[in-house]
Amino acid sequence: MFGWFGFGGDHKTYSPGELRDLMRELKGSVVLVDVREHGEWAGGRIPGAVHAPLSRFANMANNLPKDKKLVFYCQSGMRSRTALSHAKKIGLQADGHLGGGISEWRRHEFPITR
Repeated sequence: MFGWFGFGGDHKTYSPGELRDLMRELKGSVVLVDVREHGEWAGGRIPGAVHAPLSRFANMANNLPKDKKLVFYCQSGMRSRTALSHAKKIGLQADGHLGGGISEWRRHEFPITR
């Protein structure tokens, strides 16, 4: 049903707590990718994230590490699933995305950096 939007497939939807724990446990082996646009990124992001806006993702995806698990997030979880699907199609180790996006992360009062 969601294939047209780039959804579906075999991936993990992380809760904020699961993602926080994953980043602690596998530090250095996981890259968090923020696919929001520049203004959103500048307004605050999850510490340690790299920026690859969805609007330019096709051009930027080759700059993402190929030897690490990638976990994507956006504002609410929609764009991150699209980026995740694209990353898988081009052979990156796209592991999953943050369900509810940074909005859910903030709701849990987890750290944000500017």
